[in-house]
Amino acid sequence: MEEAMQKGHPKGLYLLFVTEMWERFSYYGMRAILMLFMTKALLFDSEFASGLYGNYTGLVYLTPLIGGYISDRYWGNRKSIFVGGIIMAIGQFLLFFSASSLGTSVAPILFYFGLLSLIIGNGFFKPNISTMVNQLYAPGDKRVDGAFSIFYMGINLGAFFSPLVCGTLAEKIDYRWGFLAAGFGMLIGVVVFELLKNKYIVSAEGKMVGGKPEPHVAPAASVEDGVQATPSNPLVRIGLWLAIYAVLWVVFMQVVGFNFVSTLIFATSIAASGFVITDPSLTKIERSRIIVIYIIAFFVIFFWSAFEQAGASLTLFADQQTDRTLFGWEMPASYFQSVNPLAIIIFAPLFAVLWGYLGKRNREPASPVKQAIGLFLLAIGYFIIAVGVSGVEGSTKTSMFWLLSMYLVHTLGELCLSPIGLSMVARLAPLRLGSLLMGIWFMSNAMANDFAGMLSKLYPEKYVSVSLVKQEESKNNLQLLKRDTKDKAKLQAEVEKMEGGEYVAISSVSFADIKNKKAQETAYQNIASTAKIKEKQLFGFKVNSLYSFFMVFVVMGGVAAVILYLLQRKLLSMMHGIR
Repeated sequence: MEEAMQKGHPKGLYLLFVTEMWERFSYYGMRAILMLFMTKALLFDSEFASGLYGNYTGLVYLTPLIGGYISDRYWGNRKSIFVGGIIMAIGQFLLFFSASSLGTSVAPILFYFGLLSLIIGNGFFKPNISTMVNQLYAPGDKRVDGAFSIFYMGINLGAFFSPLVCGTLAEKIDYRWGFLAAGFGMLIGVVVFELLKNKYIVSAEGKMVGGKPEPHVAPAASVEDGVQATPSNPLVRIGLWLAIYAVLWVVFMQVVGFNFVSTLIFATSIAASGFVITDPSLTKIERSRIIVIYIIAFFVIFFWSAFEQAGASLTLFADQQTDRTLFGWEMPASYFQSVNPLAIIIFAPLFAVLWGYLGKRNREPASPVKQAIGLFLLAIGYFIIAVGVSGVEGSTKTSMFWLLSMYLVHTLGELCLSPIGLSMVARLAPLRLGSLLMGIWFMSNAMANDFAGMLSKLYPEKYVSVSLVKQEESKNNLQLLKRDTKDKAKLQAEVEKMEGGEYVAISSVSFADIKNKKAQETAYQNIASTAKIKEKQLFGFKVNSLYSFFMVFVVMGGVAAVILYLLQRKLLSMMHGIR
């Protein structure tokens, strides 16, 4: 057995690699253009779009709890992956039809249904494909961490190409073609998996992996495990957690002030975690290990809420405040989202070799230490870009060097945290609850992504008077009309547009009525010169500049890193021999 374990990785790993690669191509291609589509095509203001982005990405990571439960109890990994993939493809095609019907009342309806389909489909797909990686290996196989690093390369290979393909199609041609490409990418992944799963998705002993689960049987009690002597009544347990769930809804909606979706995400995540940990069939060691998963998941929230600004506030920063000109060509803002996955493709093999090298010499850092390092690198990355934008406001654009440097450092942090987290959950979770606890792990991503949307609202948006917008639009329309027509009625109609007085975010300003591109650019520049930043606050901390906005994440990541590192010895003892 030991000899077999040293002969590379099983072929099933590479099938899962390819399947996940295409699914991530679909997801990240859509995500790369989502904020731009909402603010530039659907004309949502950036604050509303940020909240919607957070709600969507939060729900994407919440539904794996349901998908994991259905898989563990009824369907198995294979069927769940197929169903989830098909539903996600449908969601991308609905977004395609939404972008094809802009300007009609149907467009936003199709948009919301597209997001809903992606949320549901991801719930079945996400926890199951990650769980299957661990099942390809025999218990105790030291190649598992390396396998998850390789698997993580598949995620990021898809994430690298998707902004380039979908971003180019969307920003240079039309948004609908970006969504269509994402839909076809998802279909390719499903077809490849279905054709090859029976041949390659097998365990170390050659048995099928991911089939319909066997009827659940509680584990036998042992003195070492310390099973509870008196099992609780399941109805009492269910009733208790339903009551707690109801209280959490009241607290988050009435006291904290969350909206419906945010309340759903946070209340469900907390109640579901509590319900699982109070399962009377858990042994003492199993419960201790699950608690470790929960503690690490809590700290992961701070990492991903900062990291996921890439799809929200950092997309706006790349679009509005970054000089993207290369040799006279303006690079699409979505391209920056390819930096992180490209860096992961380059560095993931090096990290896999590094962990293997240190592991053979018994010097490999434990999982909690690796994740503390990841949080620290996150803080360093934001500090770099905070320095880059210090004192830079108004219409001045910063060098893309700062954004690229931040993404590079964040990549190193991600490699210390994310694949290690997946591997840790797979090893600490009881086999019978593998997909369910992977769903619990992804719930931390759900809360993080929703929190990311809340934090993105702090982005220092520039506001201008509506009257100024209308005046500039009318002035340019008048110039065009004077050149193209002698119709006095049309000229008078344009003059009457010069009214207003309220304020609007500059990112939501649209000049769709001005047909001449040069006139549009002139109008936008004139308005931008008068724009002022509206001050926002977080726990009394004033966010009134790009520098103060980025420093929020420096402090958050740094504090979380220190606390997690201080807890690492206690966590290791609770892991009972698993590092």
